[in-house]
Amino acid sequence: MARGAEKQQKNKLDVFPAFMKVAGRRVLVVGHGGEAAAKVRLLGETNACIEVISREIDADLDAAIKAVGAVHVAEDFRLGLINDAAMVFSAREDWALDKAVVDAARIMGVPVNAVDKPEMCDFYTGALVNRAPIAVAITSTGVGPVLARHIRAKIETMLPRSTGDLARLAESFRDAAARFIPDGATRRRFWARFFSGSVATNLYAGRADVARSEAQRLLNGMADEPGFVWLVGAGPGAEDLLTLRAQRLLQEADVIVHDALVPASVVAMGRRDAERISVGKRKGAHSVPQKEICKLLAKLGSEGHKVVRLKAGDPLVFGRAAEEMDALRAAGIGFEVVPGVTAAFAAAASAQLPLTLRGVASTLVFATGHKAKSETLPNWAGLALKGSTIAVYMGRTVAASVSERLIEAGMKAETPVAVIENAAHPSERQFVGTLYDLSTLSDRSEIDGPVLIVIGEAVGHAAMTSAEPLTVMDARQVVAA
Repeated sequence: MARGAEKQQKNKLDVFPAFMKVAGRRVLVVGHGGEAAAKVRLLGETNACIEVISREIDADLDAAIKAVGAVHVAEDFRLGLINDAAMVFSAREDWALDKAVVDAARIMGVPVNAVDKPEMCDFYTGALVNRAPIAVAITSTGVGPVLARHIRAKIETMLPRSTGDLARLAESFRDAAARFIPDGATRRRFWARFFSGSVATNLYAGRADVARSEAQRLLNGMADEPGFVWLVGAGPGAEDLLTLRAQRLLQEADVIVHDALVPASVVAMGRRDAERISVGKRKGAHSVPQKEICKLLAKLGSEGHKVVRLKAGDPLVFGRAAEEMDALRAAGIGFEVVPGVTAAFAAAASAQLPLTLRGVASTLVFATGHKAKSETLPNWAGLALKGSTIAVYMGRTVAASVSERLIEAGMKAETPVAVIENAAHPSERQFVGTLYDLSTLSDRSEIDGPVLIVIGEAVGHAAMTSAEPLTVMDARQVVAA
C-alpha cells in the first residue's frame, strides 16, 4: 500500500458513531459479577428496560440491579431470552461463555457487545457524559479505554450540569421560532444567541424563570441582547486552577479585557474570534489608568458585548473590583463576579503552609504592602503582634519597611517568614527566613516576579524542604564564618 493511502486509511474510523433508541426496549446483560454490574450502572443512565440474565449474581451486581430498577432473570442463558431485545451485553468473564452469547445474538440479529473482548463486539460502549437529553460518548474503539475516560473528564468540566435544562428550554421554543422567524439565517442567529447569551447565562445561574423571559424577549422581534460583564478571577496563573465557570465564560465572551499578570495561556482559552484587550496593569507601571478601564467596561457593555474582565487571583482581593462594579451599576450594565484562587491560597498550597493552625494562629489577614512606608504602622500590624498569620500582597519593594516597623512594634525578629515568588507557576520559587531576614528581600534583584509574603508562627509548620534562604551571604561573609 502506498504511504499516502496508508496514512489516509489510518485517519478513517473503523466504526460509525450512532446512538441507539432504547427507551422502553429490552436490553440484556448476561453475567454474574463486577463487569455486569458496571454495564448495568451505565445502562441505568437510559430509559431502557434492563434485564440481567444469570442464575446466580454477586452482591455488587445485586446492588446495581436494585439501584437502577433492573430485572434479574435467575436462570441460565438461552437463545430464546434474546427475542425482541434491542441490544445484548455479555459479561460472563469467560471467553467461551461470552462467545456463546455473541453467537446466539448474531443468530437472532441483535447487536452484541462482549465486555473487554473487542474482537467479538458488534459495537463499543463509549465513556458517557450524561446531560439528558444531551449525551456525549467517547470511544477509543477498544484501543485505549483509560484515554477515553480522561477525555470524558475534560468534557464533563466543559458542560454545566444544567446543559440538559437548556436543551429542554430550547425544545419548548422550537415550534415558535420556526413559526415567527421564517428566515433560516435569522433563525440561526436566534439560536446562537439563545445558547450563548443571557438565556443560557441565567439558566446556568439557576434563574430558570428569568431565562425563559429572556428567551421570549429574544424571540419577540429578535431585539439586541443587552451587554453583560463578568469580573472573573484567573487564579494565580496555572491553567488547571481556573474555575469551571471561568473556563465556560471565556468560551462565551465577545471581548476579554485582561491584566498583564494573567498568563497568555489562560487568555488563549477564550473563544478564537473574541477580541482581546490588554490593560497591562502592574505595580508602578499602569499602562491603562483604572478610571479608563472602568469606562471601557461600561462602553463595551453598553454596546451589547459579552465581556470577561479577567483579573489575576480573585477580583475581590486587591483587584479593584469595587470601582468597576460601581461604574457598571452607574451605567446600568449587568455584571457578575466569578471568584478565583487568590495568591495567598495558591502560595500556601504549594508550600504546604497552614495559614491557620489550632493553638498557633486562628486569624488570617490579607494585607497589601503599599501602605507599609506610611508614617503610622499599618492597621494589620496589630493583628500580627497578636499571633495572626499575615499574607502580604505586593510587598517585595517595601519588605524592609515591613520588617523594621513590625520589629519596632514588638514582634520578635526571629518570627518565621515565607516568601513565594510566582505561586503555582512552573517558575515558582520559595524562600524562608525570619522577620529580620525579610529586610533583605528588596535587595534581591533576581526575585522580580509577583511575590506573596507570609509572616507568622504558622510558617514554622510549613513543609518547604526545597526552599532557599532569604539571606544570601557574599564571599567575605563566608570566609568570616
